Amino acid sequence: MTQTLQALEQLIGFDTVSEKSNLQIVDFIEDYLKARDFRLTRIGDDSGQKAGLYAEIGPTEGGIVLSGHTDVVPVTGQAWTRDPFRLTDEGGRVFGRGTTDMKGYLACMLSAADRASNQELREPLKLIFSYDEEIGCVGIQKMTARLSSLLGKPRACLVGEPTEMQVAIGHKGKAALKAVCHGQSGHSALAPTFVNALHLAADFVVELKGIQDWLREYGARDEAYDIAYSTVHVGKLSGGTALNIVPDRSELVFEYRHLATEPPDGIMDRIREAADRVTDRYREAFSGASIELDRYNAYPGIDVPADANVVALGQKLAATNAVTKVAFGTEAGVFDTLGIPTIVCGPGSMEGQGHKPDEFISKDQLEACDRMMDRVLDEITI
Repeated sequence: MTQTLQALEQLIGFDTVSEKSNLQIVDFIEDYLKARDFRLTRIGDDSGQKAGLYAEIGPTEGGIVLSGHTDVVPVTGQAWTRDPFRLTDEGGRVFGRGTTDMKGYLACMLSAADRASNQELREPLKLIFSYDEEIGCVGIQKMTARLSSLLGKPRACLVGEPTEMQVAIGHKGKAALKAVCHGQSGHSALAPTFVNALHLAADFVVELKGIQDWLREYGARDEAYDIAYSTVHVGKLSGGTALNIVPDRSELVFEYRHLATEPPDGIMDRIREAADRVTDRYREAFSGASIELDRYNAYPGIDVPADANVVALGQKLAATNAVTKVAFGTEAGVFDTLGIPTIVCGPGSMEGQGHKPDEFISKDQLEACDRMMDRVLDEITI
């Protein structure tokens, strides 16, 4: 526990908000693991400002993967009463940005790595540190080309997002989209003679609500979730330059979150058909009316059968008989698409502390995660 808290203090000290470079924290983790004889592979992105890290120790075949992300959400605009990038110890809790999501788990990974370096392993311990998870699991998807050859065939992957140490076997996938609506500009005194791009956008929003209604009534369902169906959400709508000018361009940003059993291509087909219906209504007045769709990011969901071997292993490691499904997305679906049996299990409460000002994690949760790491090591040591 002492070593875990020491590692967490170091990790919290790095301001790794997603919009910033994470190279300093990767340097720290790399040096820490190099000193413990881990084999290391840094996986940088094209910008040269971000990197992920793969590390392993012991044999190469099989083993267990521990995975977490290094980035955190911003603190701007939040009413913090403590320094978000300095660990504050207040008895049973420690405060700082990322303590729950998810540097607490990273600290437990590093502490376990130290213990693994002093043991004789019959299977490898494999560690993955990713980046840009908070903006849509972007970094891990850029890393997969390298990871697929490095990882081999581990028997399990534990993604340590905060589940209060429960074994999570499912979450929804997500796609983020932008729609650009094109109309005609003109003087507002003559507005009815032009096609207003905001009108296209408004009609398209109504169509998206219709898709949401259809998914609620006829789409796949999973009662393990608070919202048992796939969802469509419009987050931003903008357009126009002045009150007396008819806008010729508007833009909306929206998403869908789909159950793993709901084919995302089917949702995307409905969205395209909706865009076509809207533009068809306006093209008689203006042939250039259009809605351009850009699905600029997506990550898969995951739905692990409750009787899968990886679930039984996860329950053994976490010392629980229960399973759950979580509302938020994780990188677990990416590992699942690589054919790696994966669950989500980590310390802290996303609902209670994740992304909030004065984010904290209880020491009891860190201690429970340390005990899980001890059981991981028991699984792979001689």
